[in-house]
Amino acid sequence: MATQSDRPRQSREHEAFLSSLARRRMVVSVARALILAAFVVLWEVAARRGWINAFVVSQPSRAFATAVSMARRGELWLHLGMTVGETAIGFTVGTLIGIVAAVLLWWSDLLSDILDPYIVVLNSIPKVALGPIFIVWLGTTVTAIIAMAIAISVVVTIMMVYVGFRQVDPDRVKLLRTFGATRLQILSKVVLPASVPVMIAALKVNVGLSMVGTIVGEFLVSKAGLGFLIVYGGQVFNMSLVMSSVILLSIVSVLLYYGVSALERAVMRTRG
Repeated sequence: MATQSDRPRQSREHEAFLSSLARRRMVVSVARALILAAFVVLWEVAARRGWINAFVVSQPSRAFATAVSMARRGELWLHLGMTVGETAIGFTVGTLIGIVAAVLLWWSDLLSDILDPYIVVLNSIPKVALGPIFIVWLGTTVTAIIAMAIAISVVVTIMMVYVGFRQVDPDRVKLLRTFGATRLQILSKVVLPASVPVMIAALKVNVGLSMVGTIVGEFLVSKAGLGFLIVYGGQVFNMSLVMSSVILLSIVSVLLYYGVSALERAVMRTRG
């Protein structure tokens, strides 16, 4: 049994531990910021001094000026909105379809055995090859771009979530079956709650894959969006436009990823 003299010492040790964690987080954040700043400064200096060809790789100041110019003309928000909107729709629909398909595979072992080789084949097919097919089927519209985003993300979701369902503690499942639980009760009371971390991990993967699908679709058919700007900038040899679009794409990707991470923290806090 701990004495009163032990408690202050434990409290001090706990405070020291929390302080060390806070210092580590600060060091990591500062190091990340310094690395990014060093990269940008080195890129700018190298372009200004002729160490690299600024016409080919542009430079941060030109890319920033290009983005500001597009923002003033109102074009930037149109392209950003198109890419973010298409990614969000593809991400949401692909995730929902993937989770529902994983539930169906878990529900029926027979269905799982039948469809397993087809899922493997679909996962192995380069999704970029499906782009022309979607264009023929759906036309040169936003629908084809969203279909591309869904196609890239849905199979990965199915595989990740289904594997997560199968890895749920079998003893817990047997316990519910012993008490006469139905398959729906087992799914809702054990399998889905236990698989929340896996589904969150699938969301983190999907947000990047959906962005890739959106950009590939914009490469092929779009007349707006960051992917369109990258292709157009390359065609007219405007590398500042290309680099500014790539930088904006990176920022959007990071924001989407951290949005999913914030959702993960909120879910985990709710689950205790």
